[in-house]
Amino acid sequence: MYAKKIVRRDYPKEVAAALDGIHPLLQRVFAARQVVHVSELELSLAHLLPYQSLLGIESAAQLLADAVMQHQRILIVGDFDADGATSTALAMRALRSFGAKQVHYLVPNRFAFGYGLTPELVAVTKDYMPQLIITVDNGIANHAGVEAAKALGMRVLITDHHLPAATLPPADVIVNPNQSGDCFPSKQLAGVGVIFYVMLATRRRLVDLNWFTQQQLPKTNLSTLLDLVALGTVADLVPLDRNNRILVDQGLRRIRAGQCVPAIIALLELSNRDFRAALTSDLGFFVASRLNAAGRLDDMSLGIECLLCDDPIQVRKMAQTLNKLNIERKHIEQDMHAQALQVLEHLYARLDNELPYGICLFDESWHQGVIGILASRLKDRFHRPVIVFAPHQEEELKGSARSIAGLHIRDVLACIDARYPGLILKFGGHAMAAGLSIKNKSLNDFIPIFNRIVSERITETSLQRVLLSDGELQSEDFNLEVAHLIQNAGPWGQAFPEPLFDDVFCVVEQRLVGDKHLKLRLAKCDKIVDAIAFFVDTNCWPNRNCQSIRIAYRLDINDYKNQKNVQLVIEHLEPL
Repeated sequence: MYAKKIVRRDYPKEVAAALDGIHPLLQRVFAARQVVHVSELELSLAHLLPYQSLLGIESAAQLLADAVMQHQRILIVGDFDADGATSTALAMRALRSFGAKQVHYLVPNRFAFGYGLTPELVAVTKDYMPQLIITVDNGIANHAGVEAAKALGMRVLITDHHLPAATLPPADVIVNPNQSGDCFPSKQLAGVGVIFYVMLATRRRLVDLNWFTQQQLPKTNLSTLLDLVALGTVADLVPLDRNNRILVDQGLRRIRAGQCVPAIIALLELSNRDFRAALTSDLGFFVASRLNAAGRLDDMSLGIECLLCDDPIQVRKMAQTLNKLNIERKHIEQDMHAQALQVLEHLYARLDNELPYGICLFDESWHQGVIGILASRLKDRFHRPVIVFAPHQEEELKGSARSIAGLHIRDVLACIDARYPGLILKFGGHAMAAGLSIKNKSLNDFIPIFNRIVSERITETSLQRVLLSDGELQSEDFNLEVAHLIQNAGPWGQAFPEPLFDDVFCVVEQRLVGDKHLKLRLAKCDKIVDAIAFFVDTNCWPNRNCQSIRIAYRLDINDYKNQKNVQLVIEHLEPL
């Protein structure tokens, strides 16, 4: 049921050999990730794609420049995840540095308003009397909300990266690299990446209009906001194509130099991570998770205020609150996860040791803010597309969907919507993640339909639980120099994964630590190396009968009490 297959990545040997000046290990790693020339590994800002090919960006820059120079009331409408929070904070910081006098933000509470610029949220925006609304990381699916804003005389600029429907909202300007007719080469920008580009164009427009000189303002250096871009990009799990890797790499450099918003340093320190050695994994696992906790359990305004604050003492207090919310979120998630596993074990037995192609789960007690994490956990464990539902409004359910490689989950929802009009109230998202709403009474109809549509679109190959390995490491490679080499060759992330290796080792020692993690000492040839497997099945491990083991692992550095040692982090293990 949970078996994984290890498959070694193919890579063109002639391409690897042509990556001159690169360590032989990294030559094969990069070649396996479709890097064909060493110049693609250059991640300076000089190689960042220019903004000009983004559809609508010149109009957006003019709209924003006019709003700044005319001291219009501007309202940023954000989203309640880390991408939305960083997008909101970036827009606020940039516009204030441009000299905007009346700029505010509003982020919908997911429990009261749902996602994006809804008509209900527009009614609240009247308290701010905005002349211009800017959506960040949302808006492309909010037709009714845009219409409501326009009816009140507000202008609307949509900046988003989610996939658009067949028709677009009637906004004044839309900037979204995924809209039809857009020629921007990278379609993988996160929401924070889109608003960063919009601010680049706006700054250029204000410079051309001599605004900064007239107002005696310093010309804003927007590279100072790349820490926010890096955080939002990593948190949203968008593919790290070269352009996104440039954004993330440059943001990480600022964080490591301490040239970032105080919130990032505070959240790293609360996670016992050193900002001077920050990695993409630190941003995703430790900073984004705590930031997201605000939007999941309470109000993302707390996260945004933390990102906007420059007072270290106040930032620390807000970061501690975020940390407490994250601990609460973990407890809620653990309970939901245990309930879900119990349901699926019964379903697995009832279906003769088979699971549906697409898994749908619902419980009246489940927390709407945590269903996305639960769907992701179940997707990883069972290697099936998963939708988890929770109660939303009266007679309505909110669903969070996660998918596996080879199945575009938003396209699945679009197909259901086309074949069964009215079954889904609304939906939106990406290839790997989406959200939707349905009526309570529609759930029993939706479950078999979802399974059937998934079965039509997925292949047996896609359902195989495959780990892609970069092959073996030689025993002499188990050293700090090689571990640092791999670490520094990043940033690693979605669609540009950190190298994973596989091999057979002799088991020298094995024991549980923290009740659920397996600590090992493994031998290959004449080399003994430490290894750890997190969250193992304690019914199977430690296995005293196991003398040799096959593992898939990452080469990591364990920094314990200021002592750095090589450690293998095991992603998969099987006794031999």
